Amino acid sequence: MKVAIIGGAGKMGQWFAAHLLQEGAQVVITGRNQAKLKSAGKKLGVTVADECGRGQTGRRCHHLRAAGNFRTVVKEIGPYARDGQMFFDVTSLKTQPVEIMHRYIHKGTILGTHPVFGPGAKSAANQNFVLTPTNEAEAVLAAKTRRYLEERGANVSIMTPANTTG
Repeated sequence: MKVAIIGGAGKMGQWFAAHLLQEGAQVVITGRNQAKLKSAGKKLGVTVADECGRGQTGRRCHHLRAAGNFRTVVKEIGPYARDGQMFFDVTSLKTQPVEIMHRYIHKGTILGTHPVFGPGAKSAANQNFVLTPTNEAEAVLAAKTRRYLEERGANVSIMTPANTTG
């Protein structure tokens, strides 16, 4: 599996990169601060890409951005989305990020997610995740994601974006 993590130099971006590396994924990180990216890339042993990893995304792409920059990032990568890719945002607020992803990502499947824990977690075991599908394709992806997380000991809730709190 090939994964691009936007915001990969941040604490949660690094957490997801480390977790996915342990799962055998090929990970590429990108973000705004090139110095932080270079440091995180070296620490994690992953590829660093600029410009939101254009052309670097494989089957999954995690968006780890503050809501203020989220629209810009999603709008920029939207034209590069391909069928078969999966896009997960990892933010505490759900309604606006999910609406933005629907507006700009027209190929692939999106899923709003919220890890209800911080980067100090040692693994996904006993951690809480909220998944927010809004249509049938997203419900299928949410079921697969839930199974994946629960197999690793995580607690998973599925709800609508409007029912989440940040």
